[in-house]
Amino acid sequence: MAKEQSKEVLSINGREVPVTHPEKLYFSSQVQVTKLDLVRYYLAVAEGALAGIRDRPIVLKRFVNGAEGEAFYQKRAPEQRPTWLRTVTLSFPSGRTAEEIVVDDAAGLAWVVNLGCIELHPHPVRSADLDHPDELRIDLDPIPGVGWADVCRVAMEVKDFLETVGLRGWPKTSGSRGMHVNVRIAPRWTFTEVRRAAVALSRAVERRVPTLATSKWWKEERHGVFLDYNQNAKDRTTCSAFSVRPVPDARVSAPLRWEEVPACDPSEFTIFTMPKRFEEIGNPHEDMDRFPGSLEKLLELADKDEAAGLGDAPWPPHFRKMQSEGPRVAPSRAKSVAKKTRTKMPLIVVANSPDKAAALAGLERWKEKHSDIRELLAVDDVLVDSMRGRSSTWTRIRVNLRHVPEELRPKQETPDPDDDPTREWRELSKTRKSKTKG
Repeated sequence: MAKEQSKEVLSINGREVPVTHPEKLYFSSQVQVTKLDLVRYYLAVAEGALAGIRDRPIVLKRFVNGAEGEAFYQKRAPEQRPTWLRTVTLSFPSGRTAEEIVVDDAAGLAWVVNLGCIELHPHPVRSADLDHPDELRIDLDPIPGVGWADVCRVAMEVKDFLETVGLRGWPKTSGSRGMHVNVRIAPRWTFTEVRRAAVALSRAVERRVPTLATSKWWKEERHGVFLDYNQNAKDRTTCSAFSVRPVPDARVSAPLRWEEVPACDPSEFTIFTMPKRFEEIGNPHEDMDRFPGSLEKLLELADKDEAAGLGDAPWPPHFRKMQSEGPRVAPSRAKSVAKKTRTKMPLIVVANSPDKAAALAGLERWKEKHSDIRELLAVDDVLVDSMRGRSSTWTRIRVNLRHVPEELRPKQETPDPDDDPTREWRELSKTRKSKTKG
């Protein structure tokens, strides 16, 4: 006889939302948080959390085994869902479409959290116009070893630059190591134009603080804080304000006032502290919709960059090749690039795993094995890549041996661990292509 599933039914504004397995631990390594605790957190800050996702299609990033487990992305709305939950149909660069959930109220918020959505991933569009974003997203992503103070300094440079082009930014901690700055814009421009504006912004900030910020897409070329312009490509999503992140202390992506940024500590914003902060100060981004701006000046800057010889920056690998985009290949793998000579970087892969902690442990084992050269490595010689597969994420760790004399460089060995979840379907795809050619 099947064991009866535990369940607690919440009544939220006249709607009943079941929370299945309410006692299930979603955080357990550093703090103890159950699924019901997570739902109650989101209900406590519901007006703030809804401000970032209301009337927007969302991707369901589901952690069905908790924050320590592997997540998977679900674009399509579950077939079994409440009749009062809206959906819209999105099209993607691949040509495929998906019917995605739209959350408009606290009941819908609790419903998606019950599916295991620890964090919320809205698209930058409203349901009435799915082709024209109303949000420019600036993602400040520090490379390993870069301190929080540098992230804050780059954020302040972003603020100052935005003001020079007539835009207003709204900062928030990412809930991990970085910071996000969202900009409300009029829904007049296509995804391609919004991304082009983001590229121009990233390059402009890099020019202002070249030792602190970078717009370089390839990790082996980055330093300091990377301004990830590709978060504005169509079908890319980032966590919204008040989202809980799958880190051991149940940290939250906290919306901030600009005066808070220079001295803020992201570890202070957790599932345990945010409800009180929300009760006391409300949502610092509450007025964001009142200040939609124009991308015209950023697009003018993009035109100037192009006239000066700066073509399009690299797109994510699953997008089609764009006309003005340069070779989409990492410098370390490029055989030649027209009009510009690049040095091939001596990169080796040391770990592949869906479990980031396991990959980092593999890196430490590699360092122990090669203790004679570990002191020769710079901070930015270790590249920790968060790879996105068809429906899941995994971690790849590479080491750049550029500072190691050639005679001392270790050869590429089998990574430890070597669990690339995309390998099977990539090999299957190669086999199919081979048969097609045959």
